[in-house]
Amino acid sequence: MMTKMEYHNPVLLKESVDGLNIKPDGIYVDVTFGGGGHSREILSRLGPNGKLFAFDQDEDAQANAIDDERFTLIPENFQYLKRFLRFYNVKAVNGILGDLGVSSHQFDVAERGFSTRFEAELDMRMSKKNDLDAFKVVNEYEQEQLKDVFLNYGELKNAPAIARVIIEAREQEPIRNSEDLKFILARFLPAHKSNKILAQIYQAIRIEVNKEMDVLKEFLLQSLEILEPGGRLSVISYHSLEDRLVKRFVKNGLFEGEPEKDFFGNFTVPFKTIEKLIVPTAEEIKLNNRARSAKLRVAEKC
Repeated sequence: MMTKMEYHNPVLLKESVDGLNIKPDGIYVDVTFGGGGHSREILSRLGPNGKLFAFDQDEDAQANAIDDERFTLIPENFQYLKRFLRFYNVKAVNGILGDLGVSSHQFDVAERGFSTRFEAELDMRMSKKNDLDAFKVVNEYEQEQLKDVFLNYGELKNAPAIARVIIEAREQEPIRNSEDLKFILARFLPAHKSNKILAQIYQAIRIEVNKEMDVLKEFLLQSLEILEPGGRLSVISYHSLEDRLVKRFVKNGLFEGEPEKDFFGNFTVPFKTIEKLIVPTAEEIKLNNRARSAKLRVAEKC
């Protein structure tokens, strides 16, 4: 039987929850519930009148729901944060925590198709309700669409060539599983860095399947709306695309460009940074290798 720790070993657990500066009677949201590690830590710091709402679209995460009257698990994508909190008559909260990316459980269950370690069908859906999966991206996207996916989400310089090879291969027969995909793309996977490049290819497809960048933008915009003044946002990201969005948004409320200045050359910022960038210690990385790329940013709404 799978334990909560086996489902997902929470990264930067103390640091991310410390960043929320929890008030015992406050209202908090964990938008990436997973195995419940961050949620349990938040609940341990709440008093009897505190409330914690958690989101997770992955059906497998429902088995980890916490039996606590202060806790509510919402089985939805966190891009609908504001809508579902309103359903529970919550218009403002004191803190929001997000641990982005793929959980240990999702990586370790072969049939989900997230990991480069296993032979699996091309899936990569974080929710099985999602109509778009990796098979459709690989077998149905036009060449230009595929190029954009690999360039923008995998940051692969040879994205045009990768897209072209996929198109040529699928004209012969569908690309059905991970082994087919690896075989077709073998020329782009030199032995000394095959794992790194394959991880970038998988990342690009996964981000497209789950619309992760669009979801993150929606989440950040809604977080700013529902946080109380003085409320905290604590976000852990795992690759530069996510971290760049979070960094820019907490800095000036925009995802690109600079805000307009007033007559005096000043502009209003939505957040103030509470901590400099926080990364895992060498000890945490030794205990949990998946923590190695984690970056935590904590900000307070002005």
